[in-house]
Amino acid sequence: MRGGRGRRPAGGQGTMGLHCFLILSLFSCWAVGYKQGDNVTLYVNKVGPYHNPQETYHFYTLPVCRPEKVHHKSLSLGEVLDGDRMAESLYYIRFRENVEKKTLCKLTLSEKQVGLWTHLDFNIEYNGDSVIFANVSVKDVKPVPLEEGAGAVVGGVGVGGGGLTVTHTYSVRWFESTLPHARRAERLRDYSFFPKTLEIHWLSIINSLVLVVLLLGFVIIILMRVLKNDFARYNVEEEGGCDDLDQGDNGWKIIHTDVFRFPPYKSLLCAVLGVGAQFLTLATGIIFMALLGMFNVHRHGSINSTAIVLYALTSCVSGYVSCSFYTQINGQRWVWNIILTSSLFSAPLFLTWSVVNSIHWWSGSTQALPATTVLLILGAWVLVGFPLTVIGGIVGKNRAGSFQAPCRTRNIARQIPTQPWYKHTVVHMAIGGFLPFSAISVELYYIFATVWGREYYTLYGILLCVFAILLSVGACISVALTYFLLSGEDYRWWWRSVLSTGSTGLFIFVYSVFYYRNRSSMSGLVQSTEFFGYSLLTAMVFTLMLGSVSFWASLAFIRYIYRSLKMD
Repeated sequence: MRGGRGRRPAGGQGTMGLHCFLILSLFSCWAVGYKQGDNVTLYVNKVGPYHNPQETYHFYTLPVCRPEKVHHKSLSLGEVLDGDRMAESLYYIRFRENVEKKTLCKLTLSEKQVGLWTHLDFNIEYNGDSVIFANVSVKDVKPVPLEEGAGAVVGGVGVGGGGLTVTHTYSVRWFESTLPHARRAERLRDYSFFPKTLEIHWLSIINSLVLVVLLLGFVIIILMRVLKNDFARYNVEEEGGCDDLDQGDNGWKIIHTDVFRFPPYKSLLCAVLGVGAQFLTLATGIIFMALLGMFNVHRHGSINSTAIVLYALTSCVSGYVSCSFYTQINGQRWVWNIILTSSLFSAPLFLTWSVVNSIHWWSGSTQALPATTVLLILGAWVLVGFPLTVIGGIVGKNRAGSFQAPCRTRNIARQIPTQPWYKHTVVHMAIGGFLPFSAISVELYYIFATVWGREYYTLYGILLCVFAILLSVGACISVALTYFLLSGEDYRWWWRSVLSTGSTGLFIFVYSVFYYRNRSSMSGLVQSTEFFGYSLLTAMVFTLMLGSVSFWASLAFIRYIYRSLKMD
């Protein structure tokens, strides 16, 4: 029974949050090998406002029945990162034994503390000696309004002058299931919104594939027709190579002596490419591990733990790519380059986490990490992540070859003519960011509903297709925009290629603002700070990853077209 008229417990915890997190705790007790009458341990976990999934508090901060000494369950790193704080409950459940309205305890509470359910129905499914599915419900319990000052017991709540006496009760019902224990995760799909909208996923993929085909066709037209005409025009017998091209011509051919001129801020550019390659490796690894069934709803926080481990291990990728290319473009301060590479993302991550964690700590949320967890993560970066970045950088520096530019670069830079408005950086960023974003916009909604909601994401095969489409669209649009830039005799393609497709991160952040305002009911300082803080980091990850893909696609394209000019 629920007391009061819409009242909430102190601290902002919503009643619906209580029930949802009880379900999460029930999953932790799923096991095999039970016998009739065996004790089935039920762990309580965390509570919080239903619409603020990341604002969570310990279950026993509520005025509920609690043991004299609380015994916590040991948790994995991922579970701690997810805000889990599992503790043993007073609910006494025996395998395959039904219980009807058993009294748990009686509490005397103040008027403000009674806004919660006092009776819970546990519905548990089993197959043989295994627990398959568990659910806690209050749908059959009708709320009873409390009359102020009434000195009587109404539906388990006694109202007196010294407070309110609340009787907590519960029922347990067991149901036989034909689903094997190994396939118990399928039971959760009945509560998921993904199967009902599977057609939307495939329509989104088909729409994105059409976009990829059009872009690929456009790039092929450039390579096969436009460039073919250019090559036929300039590859005449009397021309000895790039250095002898007629200076009276215009277009991308005339800037052959400047197109491979190294850009400013070389160390920062290489750090962006290195960290982008690291996140590309990290994302690919997580998706393939998910396809192999390593992440499921029964392994709480497993994807969080894996992401931390892979981020530390793939640091060698960022160091190798960054320092190798930095050496190729004649960079001299390779030590500074390694330091910049290792801190390019980790520094904003630490700053954002410090702010978010401080707010969680101030509010008493379980999302605030314990000191031991903080030291563990910091140790992983100091002892694994950073050393691997240094090792990768040293290997990349020693194994780096020459830049292999098809044409020599002259000492004096050529003057760049005035460009029309549609070739400015902002316009290219708008085009290069919008097209990749449009290819993933539908799937992005379901990802946000999973990360910032209470849904389970299981369509990893579709996610892999969308990820491949995203990279393909980014590479194609980068090549097209680079060609238009060079055709206007503008050889400043280095940073432009990174920013053009890397601006997809800006579109993703704008979408996150739209999602917060129009697709969710999140509110409050705690939830809002975490949402926008980590949304900024997500946008940065996409910027680095797509910027790296865009750059390498443009570099390969430019090398191809200038290498195709006849040389002596």
